[in-house]
Amino acid sequence: MDILFAQIQADLRSNDALRQTSALLLALQQSAAGRDISVIAKSAVEEIVAAPASAVCKKLAFDLIRSTRLTADLWDSVSTGIRSDLHFPDPDVTAAALSILAAIPSYALAKLISDCNSEISACFDSPSDNLRFSITETLGCILARDDLVTLCENNVNILDKVSAWWFRIANNMLDKSDNVSKVAFESVGRLFQEFDSKKMSRLAGDKLVDSENSLAIRSNWVSSMVDFVWKKRNALMARSSILPVETFRATVFPLVYAVKAVASGSVEVIKKLSKSPKENGSVADSTAEKLVGVSDLVTHLAPFLASSLDPALIFEVGINMLYLADVPGGKPEWASQSIIAILTLWDRQEFASARESIVRAAVTNLHLLDLHMQVSLFKRLLVMVRNLRAESDRMYALACICRTALCVDLFAKESVRRGQKPLSGTDIASLFEDVRIREDLNSLTSKSLFREELVATLVESCFQLSLPLPEQKNSGMESRVIGALAYGTGYGALNWTEPALEVVEVCRPCVKWDCEGRTYGIDCYLKLLVRLCHIYDTRGGVKKVKDGASQDQILNETRLQNLQRNLVKDLREVNTPRICARLIWAISEHIDVEGLDPLLADDPEDPLNIIVSNIHKVLFNIDSSANTTNRLQDVQAVLLCAQRLGSRHPRAGQLLIKELEEFRNSTLADSVNKHQCRLILQRIKYIFSHPDNRWAGVSEARGDYPFTHHKLTVQFYESSAAQDRKLEGLVHKAILELWRPDPSELTLLLTKGIDSTSLKVAPVAHTLTGSSDPCYIEAYHLSDAGDGRITLHLKVLNLTELELNRVDIRVGLSGSLYFMNGSPQAVRQLHNLVSQDPVLCSVTVGVSHFERCGFWVQVLYYPFYGSGAVGDYEGDYAEEDPQIMRQKRSLRPELGEPVILRCQPYKIPLTDLLLPHKISPVEFFRLWPSLPAIVELTGTYIYEGSGFKATAAQQYGSSPFLSGLKLLSSKPFHRVCSHIIRTVAGFQLCYAAKTWHGGFLGMMIFGSSEVSRNVDLGDETTTMICKFVVRASDASITKQIESDPQGWLDDLTDGAVEYMPEDEVKVAAAERLRISMERIALLKAAQPRPKTPKSDDEEDEEKEEDEEKKKEKKDGEEDKPKGPTTLSKITAEEAEHRALQAAVLQEWHILCKDRKG
Repeated sequence: MDILFAQIQADLRSNDALRQTSALLLALQQSAAGRDISVIAKSAVEEIVAAPASAVCKKLAFDLIRSTRLTADLWDSVSTGIRSDLHFPDPDVTAAALSILAAIPSYALAKLISDCNSEISACFDSPSDNLRFSITETLGCILARDDLVTLCENNVNILDKVSAWWFRIANNMLDKSDNVSKVAFESVGRLFQEFDSKKMSRLAGDKLVDSENSLAIRSNWVSSMVDFVWKKRNALMARSSILPVETFRATVFPLVYAVKAVASGSVEVIKKLSKSPKENGSVADSTAEKLVGVSDLVTHLAPFLASSLDPALIFEVGINMLYLADVPGGKPEWASQSIIAILTLWDRQEFASARESIVRAAVTNLHLLDLHMQVSLFKRLLVMVRNLRAESDRMYALACICRTALCVDLFAKESVRRGQKPLSGTDIASLFEDVRIREDLNSLTSKSLFREELVATLVESCFQLSLPLPEQKNSGMESRVIGALAYGTGYGALNWTEPALEVVEVCRPCVKWDCEGRTYGIDCYLKLLVRLCHIYDTRGGVKKVKDGASQDQILNETRLQNLQRNLVKDLREVNTPRICARLIWAISEHIDVEGLDPLLADDPEDPLNIIVSNIHKVLFNIDSSANTTNRLQDVQAVLLCAQRLGSRHPRAGQLLIKELEEFRNSTLADSVNKHQCRLILQRIKYIFSHPDNRWAGVSEARGDYPFTHHKLTVQFYESSAAQDRKLEGLVHKAILELWRPDPSELTLLLTKGIDSTSLKVAPVAHTLTGSSDPCYIEAYHLSDAGDGRITLHLKVLNLTELELNRVDIRVGLSGSLYFMNGSPQAVRQLHNLVSQDPVLCSVTVGVSHFERCGFWVQVLYYPFYGSGAVGDYEGDYAEEDPQIMRQKRSLRPELGEPVILRCQPYKIPLTDLLLPHKISPVEFFRLWPSLPAIVELTGTYIYEGSGFKATAAQQYGSSPFLSGLKLLSSKPFHRVCSHIIRTVAGFQLCYAAKTWHGGFLGMMIFGSSEVSRNVDLGDETTTMICKFVVRASDASITKQIESDPQGWLDDLTDGAVEYMPEDEVKVAAAERLRISMERIALLKAAQPRPKTPKSDDEEDEEKEEDEEKKKEKKDGEEDKPKGPTTLSKITAEEAEHRALQAAVLQEWHILCKDRKG
């Protein structure tokens, strides 16, 4: 291999273009094979890039550079070669040099563009199509990136140049060359996409936080491009029409984005963000003009949906026409044409990999169609969704379909109320028109989870419909949905129950399913059923008109009563044992017992008899294995049902007394169940004997469904429970993503303006150098959890009086950090550092896993750079490798000896590798015991304040009690409880987070005040001892925390809490115990001594004294009651109980005083 590399290097050094070309091709082949070609890349830079060569050799050399990594010195050589090539007479060589600009690191790109801006501008006027193509393509990739925006923010001259370049790129959309026109369209489209997603900035390696100025700069560019495209739309559409069909796709998005921005009015908001002093060609068209412009663009695009044979072009045109159909005044036909064209791609083999994208595009835009079209698509879309492989896509599509179905149902019913003709097929049952889906719903078993997903999503959508609709401040896709839902519900509180009632009717067969132990889908159904029964109060029977009930209410209550009776009959056919008790609860709590026919009391088909027989079946179920039943919970639920049902109706009470007596005397009841049965029997018998004293509130229905598919920690190994939890997570995520989406940064800016919180303030910088160092360096970092990257920003200041010609900043890594190009360290070369003039540079790295990590910065500055003062020592290298000899000869002697300055390490806090994880308290405490890895730490802090007002019981004003933990609110943790569990002298906090890579971390903090020993001298309680208990899903997480406890506490509280080793904790506890024992001993010593046996004479004297005391009492005063004393003979538990009572009373007294004050 060394011989091959030597041959390649020899060919590169030759002046023969053919040999150089073949050598570069061979080097690229070796690079593709995975071999290290950094030595060849160095030769290519020196012999090809930095020297005159043909255009082909230049392009191959640049391809070689892209496939390997270069040192900072070599990048410097590349920049020098590009500068010289920009003046080369052959335009192809200049075009090749421009193409590498996009690959140059961002720290070197700024200076290169600053120096060569006039040469770059001249390339736009070149007669060579190839050169115009190259400059348009390269600048289109670079100019939208964050690093260029930041450069423009700091340099006004560059800003003017770049703004002019954007206009030149826009004009190139009308260029005579097809290739130039196409790449200009792509460049403008890239700017629009970057404004929304910042995809290229992430790929370039820099993730910078938007400042106000950089956002204004980018907005100015976008608004100017939108204005240009809108004004020239007819010419641009004509130019795109004569492009080759295979390149037409690139012209679609820029046209659509600009026309949509003008038609929807968002361009005006973008102009406000740009803070432009003058309106750069403000668009002052009327609404009709805007609609005509949109219609013209649709007419321009529509033929390609029907006539094109390219699936990618059909998809691109279809997606963008859907984007246009949402503008004010848009027609449903625009959306229907696009959706039909997109759905025809489903069966095309070459587009099979994009099925998820097809379905997502269709279901997301369903609301743009008319009602007939929406209903007709339900059946087809459900079949498509069923065949999707990705679970998240399937759930999101189901959520969209279910929401649209509810929207259609509500809209159609409200239209009928307002006198319009009813439409067929708009009810919820139309979702199940397909034969396969209807059979799946009615069959007992199924191989797929699709039916459970469908029922769960439909029910959760109903619950979302019961909540207040989200407020829409801007027009967009969601505004139509919210408007239709608001129209359908009429802003009424209970109008959502009508489609929900259809849902529980249609999905009734789900209670008979055998889901192999899974219960989530059926639980969702029963939860909605109980909610509806509670709202309509089905216990009281069907209301009458004279009671004030409307016709709709009477109809709905009658349907619910019939549904309950059908569900009672279904009790015998329940195939999931856990569901039997839950269905009994859902029915018996809300069934109208008074409305049952007393003449059918002996009929086995009577609903009450069926319920009682099923209660008997649950109570005497012998199969108590955890895999099939949850007997403890089922028996408890059934006993509660028996108590409430028996208290409501005499016949039910008689039947249940018999069942409870039998169960109580059987061997299946444990001692707890027997005592519970005894209590229930007493209550039922008391109600029978005192019917007039019965209190209605005892058996009142509460509308809750106290069951869940979650089970005890011991049962976590069950696959059915795991599948339930996974399905619940997917459904909830899809529902929230659709109904309550988190707005993007751009959406926040467009709706709330420039004062939005998404404009983050740069964090505080840390100084890495000492006070006497010749270079001052401060650093701060920005993290991006989405991409798993961290950017370290450095500010270098030359504190000497000399101008430093060259300074090298070397950055090494430790822990889980890595450079994206795989190099072991990063080098930033800074030139001509003037005294007291700050210079900025940055390094972006990736994070591979959760581990302590940091940056190690080293500064090398060359005070003798360029002076030639270098040692003339020459060693004997005769026996060394000739390659090393050539490297040593090629070293630049003018660098001089460097001065090395090692800086303090920059540590990344562990908390920066976490994300807040929203979780309910119930779920948190259910999950807490199952987390395998655990670590416990003890920390202390001193808080200022004295007396009772400094404790956690302080409710008003700012209490200093939690002062040491106040910075936790700014850390990436989700506080599980909205309140703090507090006592007078302690507290408990619960937090949940996830690592960037998916690991779960839960933390509980227990705090208790320590009373100072010198209370009599005026010292108050000021020390807080905190116990930090961290549990995680992976031992590697707790291992990182345990390796540096003080570091973890510093990360959490920024140094406010001091770590206390366990040995010291034990010593302190032993010391407190010793002091307590001493006090107890003193108390015991203060007690009177026990009396010794006395003689008869002494006893006689005592009797006489007692008689005298009795006489004194008779003469006058009575005995005074004894005052409180600490020398009482109470137990430790009683003392603690009394102390707690006193603390509660004292807290209440203080709070009342504060409120009065």
